Amino acid sequence: MRRSTTALTALAASALLVGATALATPAEAKAAKHFKNCDAMHKVYPHGVGKPGAKDRTSGTPVTSFKRSTPLYNANTGSDRDKDGIACEAL
Repeated sequence: MRRSTTALTALAASALLVGATALATPAEAKAAKHFKNCDAMHKVYPHGVGKPGAKDRTSGTPVTSFKRSTPLYNANTGSDRDKDGIACEAL
């Protein structure tokens, strides 16, 4: 019984890994790109990059059209001045 439980756990874990890999886009499957500054990022992502579920902290119109990607955001956290989970947000 112990062996079958261990095998079942290993099978479930590998299924989760395969599923997680399938959710990543091809660009995210590679190492996330670090941009030198916001001007460089805006050439690829005009509205910035943020974590899924992030909300723009602003008193004006919030940016909602940013690229949602945890790996990209993590590679560019230094560009998130207001620490709202979105790097280089722009309308």
